[in-house]
Amino acid sequence: MASSSIAEANFVETDRIGYDLLNDPLLNKGTGFTAEEREAFELHGLLPPSIATLDEQVSRRLRAFRQLSDDFQRYLFLRGLQDSNEVLFYALLVRHLEEMLPIVYTPTVGLGCQYFSQTFRKPRGVFLSIPHKERINRILAHSHFDGVEAIVVTDGERILGLGDQGAGGMGIPIGKLSLYTGCGGLHPKTTLPILLDVGTDNPERLSDPLYIGWRHERIRGRAYDDFVDEFVSAVTERWPHVLLQWEDFARDNATRLLERYRDRLCTFNDDVQGTAVVAAGALFAAINVTGMPMREQRIAVLGAGGAGCGISALLLRAMVEDGLPEAEARARFYLIDRDGLLVEGMPGLMPFQLPFLQSRDAVATWKLKRADQIGIGDVVQNGRPSVLIGVSGQPGAFSEDVVREMATQVKRPVVFPLSNPTSRAEATPFDVNAWTEGRAIIGAGSPFPPILRNGAYVRVDQTNNSYVFPGIGLGAIAVRAKRISDAMLMAAARALADVSPARSNADGNLLPPVSELRDVSFRVAQAVALQARKDGLTEPIDSGELYTRIRQKMWMPEYHPYRRTGA
Repeated sequence: MASSSIAEANFVETDRIGYDLLNDPLLNKGTGFTAEEREAFELHGLLPPSIATLDEQVSRRLRAFRQLSDDFQRYLFLRGLQDSNEVLFYALLVRHLEEMLPIVYTPTVGLGCQYFSQTFRKPRGVFLSIPHKERINRILAHSHFDGVEAIVVTDGERILGLGDQGAGGMGIPIGKLSLYTGCGGLHPKTTLPILLDVGTDNPERLSDPLYIGWRHERIRGRAYDDFVDEFVSAVTERWPHVLLQWEDFARDNATRLLERYRDRLCTFNDDVQGTAVVAAGALFAAINVTGMPMREQRIAVLGAGGAGCGISALLLRAMVEDGLPEAEARARFYLIDRDGLLVEGMPGLMPFQLPFLQSRDAVATWKLKRADQIGIGDVVQNGRPSVLIGVSGQPGAFSEDVVREMATQVKRPVVFPLSNPTSRAEATPFDVNAWTEGRAIIGAGSPFPPILRNGAYVRVDQTNNSYVFPGIGLGAIAVRAKRISDAMLMAAARALADVSPARSNADGNLLPPVSELRDVSFRVAQAVALQARKDGLTEPIDSGELYTRIRQKMWMPEYHPYRRTGA
């Protein structure tokens, strides 16, 4: 069997030759192979005679990238590059993070999921389907996966704000793990995207003759739970120290599965917990601007699913840490779901929503537009929130009336329309800025153009999970944390706030620019690892060794000289 390894710090040893070498994306250097390597690995004639440096290759690919006509074509271009030469792909990504991030991940990855079947070219990751559930252990046992340290898994049911995409949801784990490497530095060989193919209820996918997934309605109930449990058992047996990240599961499953497995292995749900961390970190940074302490905030959240309740749970913890009794802190949250404000006695409530119910007495005297439902406008008018967060996937839900009403009550309203992709944002930063006469502190889940303030254009903070999940994973993996604790998540949020430009400049952004995400990830990783040690979730390790382990995990995309083995 062909193999490869790092022989020394600066050499790669492999017995692959010719097309076998060129077809391995982790080993292929394309025109970057030297004359000596072309001779040793029988590459003469398979490559053009010109020899290029990695810098030259990046420049060539960047020019080609920018000449493409639209973002979806750019997405496909980068996916093709990733499947042919991973060092070059990541060198391009790392050097141009701000330009590449919206293409590799949100918002363009949404199109990648919708058209995954039509554009499928080369396998990446693992598809585990119900018809092959007896083979899970055998599939994961392949030697190609020996070095895996991080897994991102989805079942494709709730892809961004786009809903059930079935097997097309594989685009999400692929994109997330690209950011784990590009932003957090994990070596691509240590990452594994997985799609749990349990069918789909999307009629467009089921009727599409090109659909590549299991053509069956979505499996639910006991059969679904048994399949997921078989998967988790196989993962923990194969990789006892792996980090498992859940991604884009539907509301009914996301929090339920997290609670079932969070004490069984090192795992977290990015939609529930990652979103909470970045929202909390951005809000902690906003406090430096507003001057209103955490214990005095009143928080309205549109979207009371896993993400909305996850955000609220972390912010509740922060209020309590800031000295507010828990009962008083809970009363400061207004969570609005599809049926309106969560109030005591409402039917159909989920267990994770119960801590955030407003009492009937508290809302009894409110003036309402409709007697049978308390909407977001009612909440803003009566509850007078200082913070408005959107994770509903409802475009335009933060209407002009709602935002203007909030701005009459709060000098510096904090408005975070976090739903993505861009088309699902509750409001655009441009509109929020205009409706509040430039007073709002704004964070968006997807990239938006700069907005004009005081005669100058300023960057819109992309309050996106990419600021935190690579660092959370990096820190946990570096110290082999047994679990991801709530305290580790809070440490990540506070670490993000600590690097906020607004910390030293009230007119500064809440978050550093995307171009600094690798540095941010390192800071977050340190905080997470230190807290894991404090929580007793790691082996004994001193701070110097902890720092070294994190740095050693941060791979940089660069070419190394090759030595041929087995000749």
